[in-house]
Order: sequence, then C-alpha cells, then structure tokens
Amino acid sequence: GWESGELDAMTVNSCSSCGAEIVGDKNTVATICPYCGNTQIVQARVTDMLKPDYVIPFKLDKKAAKAALKKFYAKKRLLPKFFEQENHIDSITAIYVPFWLFDADTTVHIHYNATKVTHSSDSSYNYTKTGHYSCVRDGSLSFKRIPVDGSKKMDDTYMDSIEPFDYTQMKEFSSAYLSGYLADKYDVDAEQSKPRANERIKESVETEFRKTLSGYTSVAVANTRIQFSGGTVHYALLPVWMLNTKYQGQMYAFAMNGQTGKLIGKLPVGKGRFWGYFGGIAGIIGGIATALMVALRIFL
Repeated sequence: GWESGELDAMTVNSCSSCGAEIVGDKNTVATICPYCGNTQIVQARVTDMLKPDYVIPFKLDKKAAKAALKKFYAKKRLLPKFFEQENHIDSITAIYVPFWLFDADTTVHIHYNATKVTHSSDSSYNYTKTGHYSCVRDGSLSFKRIPVDGSKKMDDTYMDSIEPFDYTQMKEFSSAYLSGYLADKYDVDAEQSKPRANERIKESVETEFRKTLSGYTSVAVANTRIQFSGGTVHYALLPVWMLNTKYQGQMYAFAMNGQTGKLIGKLPVGKGRFWGYFGGIAGIIGGIATALMVALRIFL
C-alpha cells in the first residue's frame, strides 16, 4: 500500500465535462483535460487510489513529443491551420495511463478448416481441384503481461496501436515517478478487463497455432477451446503523450507511446484548405489543358 503521507502530496483533477479523474502532484496540475480538451477542471485532495504495482517511466520528453506531432501534422496538407498553431501543439500532455497486465497459462484445442487448390490442364480443358481438410491442433502456451487499459475514456484501438511497450524497463512503482506528470485513475477494474484480456490471448493463440499449418491455400478457424489456469494480474502505469481536440463537433486524437515514440492520430480536413487545394489542382489541370490546345493549334 501507500506509505504514510504519500497521498497527501497528490491532487485529483476532475473534468466536469467527461468525468475524467486525473491525478498529479501539487506541482503538476491539470489545466486542460487530456481526454476531451475541457478547461473546467475541479481540484481536490486524493482520498483513495489503488497503488500501482509497476510503472514504465517516460523516456521521451515534451520536446520530442512536440517534434513528433509537428512531423505528423506536416504530412497532412489539408489539416486546418488551427491544429498547426504553436499554442495548440504545446497543449500535448504526458499522462500515465492505467493498465492491467495479465499472466495466464493456457491449454488449447483448435479446429481449423483448410483448403488446398491445385490446377492442371490437358489439350482440351483447364482443371481446378479443391481439397478440403480438417486440421486439429492441441497444445499449451503461457502468457505474461497481456495489457488491457483500465480507462473507459481511452480508445482501446489507440492503445493497441501504440504497443508494444518494453517491459524490461518496467520499475516497481514509486510516487516519485509521478513528479511532473499526470496519471489517470482507472475506472475499469481487473475483473471487468478480464474478458478483453482473454480475447487478446485467444487471438494470439489462434495466430501462433496457425503458423504450424503450411501448404494450404486457405485456413480458417472453425472453433477454439481454451482452458485458463494460474492467472495473475498486476496494475501498472504506462507512459503516453496525448492531445485531444474538439473541432466542429468531433473529437480528434493524437497519442504517442512515451517510451518508444510509436504514434497514431486522427485528423480532420479543413474545408478552406480543401477547396484551395482543389482549386490549385484544377488550375494546374486547366493550364495543362490550355497548353495542349495551343500546341494543337500550332501543329494543325
């Protein structure tokens, strides 16, 4: 558990818009909600919070995060100018996202349906032969630290996309790691996260056992039976740089792995820039067409 007085040095910042509860030390206060961009943040003292088992410290600082964001924006020629403004980019926030890390041993039985297509011909016809096969695989696999984020507000697809994290750099949690950073309080507990962990394990099992089938034209899973045993779960905080922006009623998000720099983002197209770009293209095409017409007149 927490050492005496550790929680006294922290504040919880509650967003009145999306309900996010963001924890920081007394020197790191959330002024903008990293999940919805709301500026109405209510601060209070932390009274209860599960102490994480582990943390992966931030390896990339704000300078690196802003550089990655600018590079990402630079590839989007039709991005509204607002997104490229320095004060907007400067709003990127470092936040420790809560994750449940599942360990499990599995005993597996998988039934695959496979086909093998062969072609032949003679002087009169071309032949296609399709053979159908039933393939069964049995075995066992052990899994360690299957991650499932513990935040309803965090898009699971985004978190899956910026994986993997390097667990060799994981440390035992200390509140000192929160100094200068924010941390999200989980609102999806370990029990609620277990079905998603099991689904991720199932997908991995099917993929790994699929690799043992070769020489087939197609392979499809017919059914999978998995028995789980020896499961344990740990609570960890993993580093993410985030920027969420509401633009014309829609939320656009950028997320970057604060350890590896792997990133993902969803960005809008500015109408003004679209029509300007379209008009420029049309002007170029029109110029080319005019030049061709002049050339035709010369040669005709």
